[in-house]
Amino acid sequence: MIEKDAYCTDILIQSAAVNAAVNAFNKDLIANHIRSCVVRDIQEGHDEVIDELVATLQKLMK
Repeated sequence: MIEKDAYCTDILIQSAAVNAAVNAFNKDLIANHIRSCVVRDIQEGHDEVIDELVATLQKLMK
């Protein structure tokens, strides 16, 4: 769009749509991660997975 000299507002709207799609993907991915990997690791006594999850969530929320 930039190379085609599209209107800046149109580019911003497309960028926001991409951002929203990535955020929706991340929400699904983190939910699946918690339901599978995190639960499994906690059940196996690997409680450090909680710290890893917290660190990951903090990175995602920046």
